[in-house]
Amino acid sequence: MVDPAPLLPGLSPVCGKPLHARFDGGLVSSDGGLLLFREVEARLGLAARLAAGMNDGRDPDRVTHTAADIIRFRMLGIVAGYEDGNDCNALRTDPVFKLAAGRLPESGDRLCSQSTVSRLENTPSRTTLYRLGRALVDQYCASYPKVPGRIVLDLDDTFDAAHGQQQMSLFNAHYDERGFQPIVIFDDTGRLVTAVLRPTKRPSGREILTLIKRVVERIRANMPNVRITLRGDGHYACPEVMVWCEAEGHKYIFGLPGTSTYHKHVTELSASTLARFQVMKAADPMLPEEIKVRRYKEFYDGAKSWTRVRRCVARVEAGSQGVDVRYIVTNIEGSNPKRLYADIYCARGQMENHIKSYKRHLAADRTSCSEATANQFRLFLHAGAYWLVWAFQQTVPKRSRWRTAQFDTIRLKLIKLGARVEELKKAVRIHLPAACPFEPIMRCIAGRFHLVRMLT
Repeated sequence: MVDPAPLLPGLSPVCGKPLHARFDGGLVSSDGGLLLFREVEARLGLAARLAAGMNDGRDPDRVTHTAADIIRFRMLGIVAGYEDGNDCNALRTDPVFKLAAGRLPESGDRLCSQSTVSRLENTPSRTTLYRLGRALVDQYCASYPKVPGRIVLDLDDTFDAAHGQQQMSLFNAHYDERGFQPIVIFDDTGRLVTAVLRPTKRPSGREILTLIKRVVERIRANMPNVRITLRGDGHYACPEVMVWCEAEGHKYIFGLPGTSTYHKHVTELSASTLARFQVMKAADPMLPEEIKVRRYKEFYDGAKSWTRVRRCVARVEAGSQGVDVRYIVTNIEGSNPKRLYADIYCARGQMENHIKSYKRHLAADRTSCSEATANQFRLFLHAGAYWLVWAFQQTVPKRSRWRTAQFDTIRLKLIKLGARVEELKKAVRIHLPAACPFEPIMRCIAGRFHLVRMLT
């Protein structure tokens, strides 16, 4: 007779006693902490918000898995580390995932399979994707409990490697492979506004302006009186964007590539800054490498493609490796050059951490579909997963280390918990590990879910 649950081989005895391990524990899940994210999603209503923007052409009488159910399943799977649609085949009977989807763990119907997910991913048209993008911006605006006086939108792009011959993928010599270069927009608080798939090439001024116009238009539809500041590197310092911002009353601060014309403004400053550092080095030969001399200068100049001169700021830095000069352009008034560069512009560096959370921890670079529309839909699914984790962190006390923990740390320590599930006649019991070292913070977060209601 074949043993339905054979012993796990290869385990050494402990204190002279053999170890008998079998996969016969019953309804046990390895993602017990996902139940907390179920509560976050239920309060945000994000799956329903995204599903409302889709045209489901299926016969309603034959639908087992609604679009909202599929989107919710995929977002929770991404949060738990299952970024591929193929994982749905293994997760569709997982008791915790079934509970998170609103189904009973034992008697409830199974969740959707990979084929159902694939059909949904390949369904959206360009018009549908536009509506989903608007829904994400609406979620961003709704996340503020009250309308802020000003928001700062950070724009940046990142590289996603292609997986074969895919629509819109191009070869990029810098990365030495084919891929995509999506533009991602966050604000200065870490809220994700949108992500747009595009080829691996530098965006044109017209392309950037089109995206900014659509995002700002939707933000203004929700928050008419909010003031907006745009911030980005040299890719986004194009005359089309600056002229539009000046005409519409928006502020901007962008990096600028160095040119011989700009260098003429800081020739003397560079020499004097280097001389200061050399004096410091002579006085203390053991001066650490990280010690540098930084000075700032403001001037007005313009590129050939500009219609007027604009306010520019140069940051001159002298160290053991010589002089480094960086430039920015802005229409922000009243701030001194040092504050403009060091405090306002350099704050955009935090966006790199947000992109890492979105791309690395939530695997937003899993753009492996053949169709460009399907890959754009995946970017939106991963954006929804980002919102779940971000909103989860907002329930944590401000001084707690979990408030700023990396997304993969949250997954490893708060989601990956063994959970034994029992479906009774009048209740469902979930047994979490008694030895869980993070029980206090999980109890704290579960008691603060009312704060998520402010985000809807």
